[in-house]
Amino acid sequence: MVRKVISIFMLGLAGYLVFESRYRVMNMLLRSRLLRRVAVGSIMGLPGIRNKMMNSLFSGHSEFQ
Repeated sequence: MVRKVISIFMLGLAGYLVFESRYRVMNMLLRSRLLRRVAVGSIMGLPGIRNKMMNSLFSGHSEFQ
């Protein structure tokens, strides 16, 4: 029982520390070209995010209209 409580506490503490330094962790992970490609590919694989991103990129004023 005590071991389980300690495990839960340690997971919570690790989560808190990662959350506090989330931008530093994200920059460290995205320095790698392979991890950056995997991250962008997985995010663009989500239809809702992909549609919102494409609409915001290509819905501006155009000279060709």
